[in-house]
Amino acid sequence: MRVIVLGAGVVGTASAYFLQQLGHEVTVIDRQAVPGAETSFANGGQISVSHAEPWANPSAPLKVLSWLGKEDAPLLFRLRADMRQWLWGLQFLRECTPARTRHNIHQIVQLGTYSRAVLRELREQLGLQYDQRTQGILHFYTSEREFECALGPAEQMRALGCERQVVSAEEAIRIEPALAAMREQLAGATFTAEDESGDAHLFTRELARAAEAAGARWRMGCHITALRETGGRIDHVEITNEEGRYERVQADAYVLALGSHSPLLAQPLGISLPIYPAKGYSVTLPVRDAALAYQTSLTDDEFKLVFSRYTRPAQGGQEARDVLRVAGTAELNGYSRALSEVRCAAIVRRVAQLFPGAADTAAAQYWSGLRPATPSNVPLIGRTRVSNLFLNTGHGTLGWTHACGSGRSIARIVSGLAPELDFAFCGPRGAGATLQPAQLPV
Repeated sequence: MRVIVLGAGVVGTASAYFLQQLGHEVTVIDRQAVPGAETSFANGGQISVSHAEPWANPSAPLKVLSWLGKEDAPLLFRLRADMRQWLWGLQFLRECTPARTRHNIHQIVQLGTYSRAVLRELREQLGLQYDQRTQGILHFYTSEREFECALGPAEQMRALGCERQVVSAEEAIRIEPALAAMREQLAGATFTAEDESGDAHLFTRELARAAEAAGARWRMGCHITALRETGGRIDHVEITNEEGRYERVQADAYVLALGSHSPLLAQPLGISLPIYPAKGYSVTLPVRDAALAYQTSLTDDEFKLVFSRYTRPAQGGQEARDVLRVAGTAELNGYSRALSEVRCAAIVRRVAQLFPGAADTAAAQYWSGLRPATPSNVPLIGRTRVSNLFLNTGHGTLGWTHACGSGRSIARIVSGLAPELDFAFCGPRGAGATLQPAQLPV
């Protein structure tokens, strides 16, 4: 079967790879020059099953209210005359009940655990190298209240098989000695030894090469302008091709993996996807003092930041060097990727506060990306009412964590096979499975 994957980020690339492995003739279309060049480019780098508590939880409404108007708030709603933003916000509030939070954690952990296992299989089979570190992820808390609020979700995650263990401040420092500088601020921590980190952009490029070597075709520099439906099926995709010319591209099936831009293509088909762009920021800093810089990937839940460390290889006469990647926060402000100096400075300030002297803050490199956020933080994976259009989108902050599991799952669904995990997929789950109305786009 001929399959077109729309989007060459980490999710689209994983979809293409697994579709190719199941014997399909795959073409990937993306506007960028290389795979993984947008939201997958400079994100936080964590494979974080333990990061399963959604933004929408019982404590969120009061926090969001307290953050309104604060330019450096971890989660910032810039209220606009944008109906999609307001509808998304109302759906977000609906997801903040204890019952919905428990349900969503269950979905996110199930997909994350499966996806991490699939990633490890891929790494072993293909010999992928993407600056990976398998030292676990440590969530630390500098607020006693935030630490106490984390205990319930951590217990639920353990019950679901995610071994997110509660540890003391002393044990946290043993796991990551760089935290010793902030010992007096530490209220507690949790540690998930099975979690990992790595460079999502490098991984995407490496996996794209493997898919291409297996026969997948990549059409980069092509702008996707519309999906055209005839008789309940997608007839063709309209693109502006590599030469700037209008072109129709046809296939038997289509996978929509365009992240935050997915709703814009689905809406004319009468499919309303509850996805809104949540702009995230990252800062990449050269290590100044290796002894003061962290080695283990970290999460600062209070400030909504994640910390990873990469080793950049020697090139162009320069020696190999380590850099720190710090990413996070969320700004709901439409599709603008413009950097806020205040928000960038707040991240650097937090790094200097937690790890004084570890990084060369004067050489900071800033980046922003649009995360495709659903109100529940649960992605949309599966069928739509258009018989040959499939979804693999809406992964929010966990696209890198969920990419491999999502990619293998959608490849099986497109192929008429049942997915290998229990998850609220959109539409029928393979042959004869039940519908999941909570996740079914209309």
